[in-house]
Amino acid sequence: MKTWIKRTLIGTVALVGVAAVAVFGMATLGDRKLERKVEVDVAAVPLVGDPASVERGGYLYRSRGCGDCHGLDGAGKVVVEDGAMLIRAPNLTGGPGGVTGAYKPVDWVRSIRHGIRPNGRPLLVMPSEEYNRLTDADLAAVVAYIRQLPPKSGEGATIRLPLPVRVLYGAGLFKDASEKIDHRLPPAQPVAEGVTTAHGAYVANGCTGCHRADLSGGKIAGAPPEWPAAARLAPGEGSVMSRYPDAAAFAAMLKTGKRPDGSAVSTVMPFVSLRELNDVDVRALYLHLTTMAGPR
Repeated sequence: MKTWIKRTLIGTVALVGVAAVAVFGMATLGDRKLERKVEVDVAAVPLVGDPASVERGGYLYRSRGCGDCHGLDGAGKVVVEDGAMLIRAPNLTGGPGGVTGAYKPVDWVRSIRHGIRPNGRPLLVMPSEEYNRLTDADLAAVVAYIRQLPPKSGEGATIRLPLPVRVLYGAGLFKDASEKIDHRLPPAQPVAEGVTTAHGAYVANGCTGCHRADLSGGKIAGAPPEWPAAARLAPGEGSVMSRYPDAAAFAAMLKTGKRPDGSAVSTVMPFVSLRELNDVDVRALYLHLTTMAGPR
């Protein structure tokens, strides 16, 4: 065999070996990241249980995506099952297999607002970046609603990630919620409900998990490869908001999953919860998205 062929083969084998070691190393690092302890100062929010809070919490639970993952009954369900990837959200009720039975007030805040388990380890898939800006009253209302759900039999969380996702997580290209959140921020201050940009911005926090903090859209990190990129909602070139001439057209899309031209929006969008948004929230969200400053 000619010398140059030998050298090429040896070089190729060496590169493959280095790549394999790097992949294994990043996957191992990802596994270790899941076991790390995240130290955060967490202030408890007092538990409530009055009818008005439970009613508000039920609305938020249904309209802000909690039911999309945990089920409308709170018993948990499979969220993603795609080849080597399996994500099952846990049972939140007080029934067999429920994970919140021993939660203290501070544990609810740690999990919902900060994306961290009571034991200090990160909640990998929990979209706490969307809930971090919930006011104390709204967070307490969600907890009040969950705590009064009828007990159901279910399971704890199951997360099985394929090797490429574990590598991305280990390399820091796919982050858990606790890495995305500025834990030093004080709780959001209440905003009066109404068709205003301020209230619309508050509602828009629920879009940030997929559409990014600046609502610029893009590929959803860690999602199955066949999922489309999240649309750009912010002003600027490519913003999908130009498709909706008024709030009524935007509201119709959230209810039906179809654009004004009749084409279907990707079912990756959480329409189960988006359909639950009330008229004030929808119109405020539309106002905010169409009047945001700047291209971003």
